[in-house]
Formats: sequence, C-alpha cells, structure tokens
Amino acid sequence: MKPSPAQTKSYAFSIKMVSLCRKLMAVDKEYVLSRQLLKSSTSIGANIEEAIGGFSRNDFKYKISISYKEARETRYWIRLLISTGFISEEEGRSALADLDELLKMLMSTLKTLNRV
Repeated sequence: MKPSPAQTKSYAFSIKMVSLCRKLMAVDKEYVLSRQLLKSSTSIGANIEEAIGGFSRNDFKYKISISYKEARETRYWIRLLISTGFISEEEGRSALADLDELLKMLMSTLKTLNRV
C-alpha cells in the first residue's frame, strides 16, 4: 500500500529532526531541549501510523488528534531553540515551514472527520 502524504511528510520530518537533535547533542552538548524535540517530532509520524492501523473511526480520529498535538508541541520546541540561539533562524524557519505543512494536513483530516 502506498503511504499517504501525511505519512511521507511526517517520516521525512522525523529524519530531519533526528539529524538536528544529533547535532544539538554532539556539537552543542544540549541534551534537555533536544530530547524533548526528538520525542515530540518523531511521535507525529508514529501516531499517524497508529491511526492508519486503528480498528475504528474513533481510534483513527483519536490518534490523528494526538499527532496534531505533538506537532504543536514540536513547534514550541523549535521556536524555543531558535530564541535561545541553539539553532539558526534559517534552520528554524525551514523546520517550521515543514511543520506547518504537516499541521495543515492533520487539521484538514480532523475537520473532515468531524464533518462526517
């Protein structure tokens, strides 16, 4: 089965965030914020996968809503890392742009589920 656009986008985003967190840990010796970012950013795609494997419509909707919340949390950590100088404005803007696309996809899915 072909992955959905949200699956593809969230997986690519996770890879980008793993690389960023590795850099933060190795180069900057920053472990607390990077761990929070790693957990929330990789959880987005993991919950999308769980949603697709859900047994009911409610299960699907619940997992997508968790993905949305994890994406919002990830947005917070990226903004904090920019503001504290751990990542550059450019690096942060790129990550936030990717994240905004994911948030739009997830919100659109949730709106559709709420209509039906």
